[in-house]
Amino acid sequence: MAHAASHTNRLAEETSPYLQQHAHNPVDWYPWGPEALNRAQTEQKPILVSIGYAACHWCHVMERESFENEAVAAVMNAHFVCIKVDREERPDVDQIYMDALHAMGLQGGWPLNVFLTADAKPFYGGTYFPQGNWTKLLTNIGQAYAGEHRTELEQSAERFMEVIGKSELAKYGGHNRNAAQEADYAALEAIGVAPETGPAGVSEEEFKLLVYNLSTSFDRERGGTNRAPKFPMPSIWRFLLRAHAISGSRAVLDQAVLTLREMAWGGIYDQVHGGFARYSVDGEWLAPHFEKMLYDNGQLVSLYSEAFQLTQDELFRETVYDTIEFIRLELTNDEGGFYSSLDADSEGEEGKFYVFTKQELQGILGDEEQLFSAYYNCTAVGNWEHGRNILHRRETDVDFATAHQLAPGILPELVTGWKQKIMAVRATRVRPGLDDKVLTGWNALMLQGLTDAYRAFGEPEFLAMAEHNARFIEANLRNGARLYRTCKDGRASISGFLEDYALVIQAYISLYEVTFAEKWLREAEVLTEYVLANFFDPTETLFFYTDSNAEPLIARKKELFDNVIPASNSIMAHNLRRLGRHLEKAKYTDLAAEMLLQLRHLVVKEPQHLTNWASLYAALLRPGAEIAIQGPEADTYREGMSRNFLFDTVLAGTEATSELPLLKLLPTPTDGRTAVHICRNYACQAPVYNVADALAAL
Repeated sequence: MAHAASHTNRLAEETSPYLQQHAHNPVDWYPWGPEALNRAQTEQKPILVSIGYAACHWCHVMERESFENEAVAAVMNAHFVCIKVDREERPDVDQIYMDALHAMGLQGGWPLNVFLTADAKPFYGGTYFPQGNWTKLLTNIGQAYAGEHRTELEQSAERFMEVIGKSELAKYGGHNRNAAQEADYAALEAIGVAPETGPAGVSEEEFKLLVYNLSTSFDRERGGTNRAPKFPMPSIWRFLLRAHAISGSRAVLDQAVLTLREMAWGGIYDQVHGGFARYSVDGEWLAPHFEKMLYDNGQLVSLYSEAFQLTQDELFRETVYDTIEFIRLELTNDEGGFYSSLDADSEGEEGKFYVFTKQELQGILGDEEQLFSAYYNCTAVGNWEHGRNILHRRETDVDFATAHQLAPGILPELVTGWKQKIMAVRATRVRPGLDDKVLTGWNALMLQGLTDAYRAFGEPEFLAMAEHNARFIEANLRNGARLYRTCKDGRASISGFLEDYALVIQAYISLYEVTFAEKWLREAEVLTEYVLANFFDPTETLFFYTDSNAEPLIARKKELFDNVIPASNSIMAHNLRRLGRHLEKAKYTDLAAEMLLQLRHLVVKEPQHLTNWASLYAALLRPGAEIAIQGPEADTYREGMSRNFLFDTVLAGTEATSELPLLKLLPTPTDGRTAVHICRNYACQAPVYNVADALAAL
């Protein structure tokens, strides 16, 4: 956002673009930290903490209406110590005060505005407030806290603290255990006829119930879940691919394929340049909230790559290639780091960069406009604001070509030409704002996406981008065994959160499996040991979100539920299972099972919020194999095997010898052949000597 520079506050010194956007507000903003918190204590003033992010449309609206207004700022400055937080840099602060809002019985979202006591304990909050309402609220709360109602507000804060301070597992995990079911099981076990269960108590019957419970929320016509707004939620559809892999169920695969096709055809996907917006405001994937987030696109590259492995659907290939190209061109810095997001707005209007009127299209495309508009469903009335059109599709290329009597091969040429013309016009428009901070966890999600894409397609450029990014993380976001959360302009800051560690560990294991470069497996081990030492809570067998060495907040939280980004605990459980098998560390694999055990009943009961945990359930129910490749063609064999969807496998290999546990005891081939060893439960089958035989053995 552009501001007159008549005011400058402390946010001018911050690296976050979101905080810098507010650096010239007349509000006396502080960043979150000791200076602001100490001032509140010293002056016994209440705190206003306002939380948002750079690509947030309503954050910009509230800034324009209220935070840039001199009179509103004067009220804020008079009554409160005002703190601005970038939720992407400080998810720990965001988590606590979002929990507080929910404890108040209010709907969450951003901007998130919460009023705190001088001790940083919350007593009231909300999201977006129009200017008149906001000014009245500020005055009422400011006067109440300064006057006779302060004690009441502080008592409210203490009641909310009881909720916030309670363990997530105690709130959601333990009381969801199915006592009747466990009593039935104990009775059957006593007479020797209990159903067979695996690690963490997983069973076939319970898994069927889990899948059924998840399926009740599906939209059978347009994919996704039956709600609006519609979020991509990649972990749900990745789980369905895994459920299909272990059950053979065509229904779960069909639901995933339907969802992926509808998203790739929808306005949520940039039909011209690739890349997904954060969500659609409707139930048909048509009208997006136009911001493009790195974390969505990294996960969706993984999802579409895996779906291609199972279906060979060319739409999925195109979606992966175009999305990665969007990331390369729009969200990648020269050192290989990935930026965070593109804004929804340009010139103060949401989506203006991406949409076109019918008249504009006629000027751009001439005689081809009619066919273009049929392909992308554009009309004179428009499907968006002010007669503009969001480009979207409703049928396959084959069906469209048949309906319009186009010869084979003509449509792809036309589409390529149309995209070039539209992009040329977009290049003349004011671009959406770029949030150019680099977040460790989000970079790791994109790194994971690139490794998944390289598995599926074998495209050298995908691996080159992945390795470049991994080197960037090592050079800019590591501090020995520790990680930073963010960096910008060469300046790293903020201690990493469990999300950062879990996602980097996941990506490094995957990078090893597509390169056989052992450095990445060893770095994953170093980071895992740091997490065990500094995040683990042995009383609940789960991990805290914050490092034990980090600044203490009013509560230390654990992240259990899989949201748009899966829960850091569920990612960490998967990591422990994978890394434990690579390194033959039973303490890792046992801990993964124990973590699922804590939440198993809740996963079955409410899987829509726990689908990454559900994927772990599937893995423990039907464990995959360990695959060890040894010989001069190890890389070639790895690439051949990786083109397939290999559920719950770990893949290790070397051209000669290795000290890794899965490889060091293998007999060295003496005839120059490359051998593939497939192992399960600490026992290996006889080696095979080509990819086809190895896949058959799986």
